[in-house]
Amino acid sequence: MYAIGIIAASMAAVAYGVSTVLRALGARRVAVEQREEGKAGIDGSSSPSIESTFTTIADPAFIFGTVMVVVGFAGGAVAARFLPLFLAQSIVSANLVVTALLGTLLLSITLHTRDWVAIWLVVLSLFMLGVSSSPNVQDDAEMVFHWGLLIATFLLVTVSLIGVYRGGVFAPAIGGAGAGLLFGVIACAVRVLHGLEPFNVVTILTDPAAWAIAIAGAIGFYVQTVALQVGAVNGVTAMLVVGETAGPSIIGVAFLGDSAHPGLGWLAVVGFVGAVVGAVLVAWYSTGEPDHFGEAPPEKGGWRRGRESRSEA
Repeated sequence: MYAIGIIAASMAAVAYGVSTVLRALGARRVAVEQREEGKAGIDGSSSPSIESTFTTIADPAFIFGTVMVVVGFAGGAVAARFLPLFLAQSIVSANLVVTALLGTLLLSITLHTRDWVAIWLVVLSLFMLGVSSSPNVQDDAEMVFHWGLLIATFLLVTVSLIGVYRGGVFAPAIGGAGAGLLFGVIACAVRVLHGLEPFNVVTILTDPAAWAIAIAGAIGFYVQTVALQVGAVNGVTAMLVVGETAGPSIIGVAFLGDSAHPGLGWLAVVGFVGAVVGAVLVAWYSTGEPDHFGEAPPEKGGWRRGRESRSEA
C-alpha cells in the first residue's frame, strides 16, 4: 500500500502540473480574445469578471486541463489515504516543478538560475521526506474533527472569494494560497472519510468530511482559475503548494498520528522546511501580473525581483 501511495502521489503531481499550465494557457487565450473584442479585464490591472472566468473555463485547453485535475484528485486521494500527509502532500507539491518546466514550453516562461535553485531545493527536500517518513498511518478521527473540517472549509471559501476579487495586487497570492488550503482540506477529509471500507453510500453522504471535499474541491478549483487570470502561473502555483503542503502536514502530525522513522525526525523537519522554502522562493520571484499578451518587460536577472523598467528593457 505504501508503494501504491507513492505512485499515486507522483501521478497527481504530474497531472496537477499539466493541468495548471493548460488552464493558464486557456486564461491567456481568452484574455487575448477579449482584448481584441474591446472588453476589459484579464490583463492583471483589474479583477476579472465572472463572465470572463466562465469564458476561460469553456476554453478547450482549460477543459483538458480540468480533466487532468480529476486525474490528479484521484491520485492525491489515494496517496492521502495510504501515506503520512506530510509525505503525500509534499510529493504532490512537486507539481510546482512540472508547472515551471512545462511553462517554459507552452507559456514561454524564462527560468533564471534562482528559479532552478528553488526547484531543486524542492526536489531534494521531497527526497528527504521520502527517506524519513514512516509508512504507518491513522485513518480514523473523532466526528468533531470531521465537523471541524467542514467549518474550516466555509471560512476558507469566504476569505478566498473575497481575496481574489477584492485583494488587488495581492489577489493572485491570496487565490493561490486559498486554493492550496482548500485542496489541503480535501486531503485531510479523504484520509478520515467514513464509508469507504466497507463501501457505504449513505455513510459517505452523511459524513461532514464528504461535504467538505465537495465544497473545497469546487471552490478551490474556481479560486485557482481566477488567480491564474490575474497572476503569474508559477507564483500562483507556488502559493498553492505552500497551502496544500503546510496545512495538511501540520494537521496530520498534530491530530492523525503521522510520524517519521525513529531517529529520522530531524530529516523530515529539514525536508518539510526545505520544500516550503523552495516553494516560497518560486512564489517570491514569480508572483506578479500575468504576461498574457507578451508585452511585459523581461524579468530582472540574478536574485533581483520584478521586471526591468521600460527604459532598461
